[in-house]
Amino acid sequence: MIRLIGIDVDGTLLDSQGLMPAANRDAIHDAVAAGIHVALCTGRSYPFARPVADPLPVSITLIVSNGAVERAMDGSTMARRLLDKEVARTVLEATRPYRDAAAVIFDRDVERQFMYESMDWEHPGRKHYWSRNQSLLAHASPLEDALIEDPIQVMFNGGAETMRALSENLLRDAGSAFAVSLTEYVHRDFSLVDITAPTATKGRALAWRAEQLGLRREEVMAVGDNFNDLEMLESAGLPIVMANAVEGLKGRGWHVTGHHDEAGLAQAIRRFAL
Repeated sequence: MIRLIGIDVDGTLLDSQGLMPAANRDAIHDAVAAGIHVALCTGRSYPFARPVADPLPVSITLIVSNGAVERAMDGSTMARRLLDKEVARTVLEATRPYRDAAAVIFDRDVERQFMYESMDWEHPGRKHYWSRNQSLLAHASPLEDALIEDPIQVMFNGGAETMRALSENLLRDAGSAFAVSLTEYVHRDFSLVDITAPTATKGRALAWRAEQLGLRREEVMAVGDNFNDLEMLESAGLPIVMANAVEGLKGRGWHVTGHHDEAGLAQAIRRFAL
């Protein structure tokens, strides 16, 4: 019996227009009514993720910033797994050629959450974020000067091929110092690379939530569509992949549900959890 569902947001809960299909909303309400705990698991920070959850039951939790922070719907913090600021400094110094694609993100709900040095906000992949979140963004030069406290993450964004190469280089250097998550949108030629604390991944965060609820792995279901969902899917007893998922998640023998424009999440919840 499924008693916990970890749900990715972009490409899973939301459709290609960034909207939540009514079928997904209703399926989540029915799951919660059936006694199933639901956790949204996203690379978004809490201020950017919280509005998405407005139509959902108040009992759900939000695992944000790829597992670095977990909060309840009322904003109270349940867990924080921050990146050591000296590790963040080392990452920034080792990636200077990517400085125009770099940012440092902090667990702040107001201004100066997202610190950058020389990012081009006219880039098509960034323009929408800039227009919606200017109040949370601030400039720091050099970017290392922003590290007055431990951040949630160091983040890079840009062309898919460039970010894939950066991700591979960082993975070789990571060791036990930090975790690397890659989120690809190949059709937009835009990708994100997130550097977090080694314990700050969607998979470890969902496993921690299961432990807090006293659940076994077999009672956990996860649904996702991108590479930053891989560890979460591997940690769940029942991993489900969206039809619109990146090819790297398919062919692993996991169930594939419908497309996010066809409420594939709702299909998975009703078939496997309800």
